[in-house]
Amino acid sequence: MSSVDFWVGWLIAAGGFAIVLVLTAMPELGMLAAGAVAGALTAGVTDSLVAQVVVFAVVSTALILVVQPLARRARSGSPALSSGVDALIGRSAVVLVRVTGSGGRIRLAGEEWSARSLGEDDIYEPGSHVSVVEIDGATAVVM
Repeated sequence: MSSVDFWVGWLIAAGGFAIVLVLTAMPELGMLAAGAVAGALTAGVTDSLVAQVVVFAVVSTALILVVQPLARRARSGSPALSSGVDALIGRSAVVLVRVTGSGGRIRLAGEEWSARSLGEDDIYEPGSHVSVVEIDGATAVVM
């Protein structure tokens, strides 16, 4: 087989990996396809089949070892973004009118909210800083 034939064979292998990647959604196959392209480029430079296979193996393995941990971290690392009232949970607020277990008023995110304390016996005086632990309808539950 001439180097042109090896070059074409590597590209056919890369295409095969890419097709199976699309059908199975296994990212490792994309990395093998990239390794096969590297093998094709090597075949364009040298007739050595050993060098082509070594380049394919090194590039594929390196991509798998580097990309897999990054992809895993990206999938599990970022928390979901909160919006609406869910984004208010954990925020700090200032007490405007004394907050007890039965009611009161706070300034939360630039708006005035009705509020009640988490514990029935907890009392927060005006000017105190509280944290929102829950939104119950239109009432912020604070502590």
